[in-house]
Amino acid sequence: MNFRHLVCPLFFVLVTSPVFAEVRLPAVFSDHMVLQSGVSAPVWGWAAADEKIKLEIDGKSAEATAGKDGKWRAKLPELKTGGPHKLVITGANRIEIDDVLVGEVWLGSGQSNMGMKVNAAKDFEKEKAAAELPLIRVFDTGMQNTPEPSEDCKGRWTLCSPETVGAFSASAFFFGRELHRELKVPVGLIVSAVGGTPIDSWVDRSLQEAAPEMKGFFAAQAAEGAEVDPAKEKAAFDAAMKRWQEDAKKARAEQKPLPRRPRNQADVRARKSNLGGLFNGMIMPLAPYAIRGAIWYQGEANTVPSKAPYYEYQLAMLVNDWRKRWGAEFPMAWVQLPNYAGIGRDIPQVREAMFKTLRLPKTGMAITIDIGETNNIHPKNKQEVGRRLAQWALATVYAKSGVESSGPLPAKHELRGGEIVVSFTHARGLIAKGGEPTGFQIAGEDQKWQPATAKIVGETVVVSSPAVATPVAVRYAWENDPKCNLYNEAGIPASPFRTDEWKIEPPAVPAPGASGAPRGKRRTK
Repeated sequence: MNFRHLVCPLFFVLVTSPVFAEVRLPAVFSDHMVLQSGVSAPVWGWAAADEKIKLEIDGKSAEATAGKDGKWRAKLPELKTGGPHKLVITGANRIEIDDVLVGEVWLGSGQSNMGMKVNAAKDFEKEKAAAELPLIRVFDTGMQNTPEPSEDCKGRWTLCSPETVGAFSASAFFFGRELHRELKVPVGLIVSAVGGTPIDSWVDRSLQEAAPEMKGFFAAQAAEGAEVDPAKEKAAFDAAMKRWQEDAKKARAEQKPLPRRPRNQADVRARKSNLGGLFNGMIMPLAPYAIRGAIWYQGEANTVPSKAPYYEYQLAMLVNDWRKRWGAEFPMAWVQLPNYAGIGRDIPQVREAMFKTLRLPKTGMAITIDIGETNNIHPKNKQEVGRRLAQWALATVYAKSGVESSGPLPAKHELRGGEIVVSFTHARGLIAKGGEPTGFQIAGEDQKWQPATAKIVGETVVVSSPAVATPVAVRYAWENDPKCNLYNEAGIPASPFRTDEWKIEPPAVPAPGASGAPRGKRRTK
């Protein structure tokens, strides 16, 4: 039974008063919720102006008074891991929230690879059978794109079970499951993700517009928009829909699979150009719900050449601004984009932006350059994605000993005659799987890249090529879908990198219908 809307007898006295307003809570405060342990977790909502609100849980209490605008906020005393508890909120009416656990709460956000469900990941039947894990709970905000900041979102807390796990975010679930296994505590996962969306939609619009570094971004988007003829685009879509309807009718009659429905490019463009809309609708309603940290899996939609150069500014904006909204420098990690053919995309530059953003404190990165799929932008091995994110969290956030937080990261390089020596952090037991190190290129002042020979010396790699007598720069795994094999002893791959700062030429975009474009199992974003 849900007790959220039980009303005490006082209601019948106050309902006739012009100042009465029922005490309400955002959707995230509901049955089966998980509260963050060890912090003074904020709880907020709405009531009549000046109304006194009392909160009680596990023998502890807190109070608040609604402001003139009817908004109130209270901070619960620090709670120890455990439960279940009942959270009671009393004002003019009484709300009881049942089955409240106290544990570790993480926010998971991004685009389709964060939104991708467990039922689409590998080994679903096996994962489903092992999913009787009621101490793991998930709150999914649902899609909400708004021009102004929203105060609430949709969603409900769901317990993990074989019946429910298929609809959970795979990346978030496998991350949370690792934490649950290692820490032996309840885990709450708040998922806010939408497929096909660029980072532009997840960052406050005003910040992006005010940043000098983003001027080129807006100029490029304006130029692309000016090339669009809405009337021609609509006519083309209407014609495609007419053909599709005829083909679909024929397929149904013949009991064959339906052809793929045409995409309305105007709708796609609107979704991808809505600056800050998802931040307003799906992040702002959650702040400042107490969380331990956040994980982020996004970037595919920003690998188009006109957007890739700006990702390093946008990701830093996102991290800093979200922390500001929460009022805490919470830890945050992201998934570096995996290997994928992506013809016409500039994936290396987005990976580099993710690496550069590690300069921010309390950040981390799951390197996944070895678990992507050449022809599938939605690789199925989300178990390893979650595990690598959890490795970072266990090592850095929870200070677990003996856990490696990252794969090898380039720290510095030194020119030694005809060689370049690259030093790494997180390089204990540096190895090349399957033979000699591959994936290295080297160049001289002429900026012409040549395949390089590499050898491991301790925690360094020495790179050279007979075709480059005096090298000045080296790159590793600097391709969309590189062949590379450098790992540390923890089995985590090295991040792609470059030592140069030369201008990056945009990748060639194949003409419509040209051969050679990869055909993935899923539609690309």
